[in-house]
Amino acid sequence: MKISAKLATLFSAIFAVMCFGVALTGFTSLGEISDPVQLSDAKGFAWFWAFLASVGVVFGAVSWWIARNASESD
Repeated sequence: MKISAKLATLFSAIFAVMCFGVALTGFTSLGEISDPVQLSDAKGFAWFWAFLASVGVVFGAVSWWIARNASESD
């Protein structure tokens, strides 16, 4: 199945927004945790989702750049 560059940009944006939402939820719920081990694990979990969101942003930007340059060359 072929996915166009514009569709890949849209999918990347949706993926990034969802991942940022999970990361934000993780970061905002850190104040409720009193156990230091659980707090460390929760921070790692939130940072992992923030990393995934940044990967989505990068791939979305690359897809957008490809779509923009491909349409100019046609």
